[in-house]
Parts: sequence; structure tokens; C-alpha cells
Amino acid sequence: MSGSAPARPKKHFGQHFLHERGVVERIVRAIAPQADDTLVEIGPGEGALTLPLLAAAGRLTAIELDAELIPALEAAARPVGLLEVIRADVLRVDLAALAAGRRLRIAGNLPYYISSPILFHCLDYADAIADMHFMLQREVVERMAAAPGSKVYGRLSVMLQLACTVEPLFRVAPGAFRPPPKVDSAVVRLTPKPPAQRPQADPARIATVVRAAFGQRRKTLSNALRGVLDADALRTAGIDPQARAETLAPEVFVRLAQLPHD
Repeated sequence: MSGSAPARPKKHFGQHFLHERGVVERIVRAIAPQADDTLVEIGPGEGALTLPLLAAAGRLTAIELDAELIPALEAAARPVGLLEVIRADVLRVDLAALAAGRRLRIAGNLPYYISSPILFHCLDYADAIADMHFMLQREVVERMAAAPGSKVYGRLSVMLQLACTVEPLFRVAPGAFRPPPKVDSAVVRLTPKPPAQRPQADPARIATVVRAAFGQRRKTLSNALRGVLDADALRTAGIDPQARAETLAPEVFVRLAQLPHD
């Protein structure tokens, strides 16, 4: 930001500030913000993405945990548009209340150490979200979009794909950040599916089944799901108890969650 010294990234917040203009422009083009959008940015940092989004939409809500970053961010935003900064841990923010009856468009360069909890938190509010564009560790994006049978297909793949359309957009090299992370990054778009296309089963039960199934990847389903579902129930559903979780499509886990259980 002009007029102030760059912020010093804090390791305990997992901060890697995006600075490469070309990458920012690609993300903004992917989001294609409109003037009537209800935009929310998670972890705005120094505002590299905040300011162009604000310029396009006119208003934006940012959720920032690091209080030291907020004054400079607010100052830079004043001539650009209406910025509301919520100082909070995003995992404690009620996104439905933030939406206030509208559907949120969420963006963010997520700290890698807490990216999965943030993704699951957003899934809890799928009805209040139109889409999400996130910068994440490239390996996480690969897991999110992985197909059954892939070595990286797992719990994150299943839970996200049941609720959203997952679109990896492009990779980002370490040099686009300050300081450069030790891994490549990638931008991904998540679009929540309409309620009618989402699983018609208890979300908590689905989560329990998927967590157990992938808890120990080398185990067969009958062993991994012991105490959750028995082998006879699996056979009744037409599923081989000797199969392993990584071979099953996301919708199969919905069938498992719908089976009778104690």
C-alpha cells in the first residue's frame, strides 16, 4: 500500500501477502465482481485483492484476525469504496447473519495451516453463499477436485464435491507472495449446488461415515466403518465390504449414510 511501510508477515498467522499484480488481475477476472454483489473477503492482509474488488463492487466486508493490519487497510480503502472490516476469527463468524438474506460471494488468500477448517465452515453456510474463490496450497486444490481412485482423493474431496462444483482455475508460483511460501499455490472456484442437488441425508451422518471411512485409508470399508455400519448393511446397499474408501464416488457415501444404523 502506498504511504505506509509494508506489514511484516506473522508466521503464527500463516501470512503470505499476495503482491504480484498479474495474479491479482487474474483472480479479479475470475470473480468478475458486480456492483450489486455482497462480497466478503477472508484474510485481506495488505489489501492486494481487497482494493480491486472494492473498486469493482463499491462495497466489501473483510474478515481479518490481525488487528495491526486493519488501520492501513481502512485508510487505503477510503477513496475506493465502502469497506467494513470485521476483526474476528472467520471460524467464529456467522456467515448467514452476514448475508442478511442475500447470497455471499466469498474470496480469500487462505492461511494454509487452517484452510480445511475454513472450507468446512463455509460449507455449513452453503445456502447463504453464491460462490467462493480461494487461493490455497496447490496440493489442497488437487485434493478438493480429485476423482475416486486418485491417491489424493479423500474426505475433503467427498465433502466438498457433494456440496459444491469444484473448479481449479490456475496455479500461482511462490514468488507472487511476500514471503514466498515453500509450495506452489492455486486458485479454485467453489459453487454451492442448489439444495435439490445436494445429498438428501443427514449432513452429520454423512460426515460421520466419510470421516470413519477415510480415517485409516489402508483398511477395508468393513473394518474402517466398524461401529458405524456393519458388513451386512454394506452388502445390502450393493457395496463390497472389502472395498476401500478411495474407490467410492461421493454419492456412494450418501447411500451409506442413508442405511439403517444403531
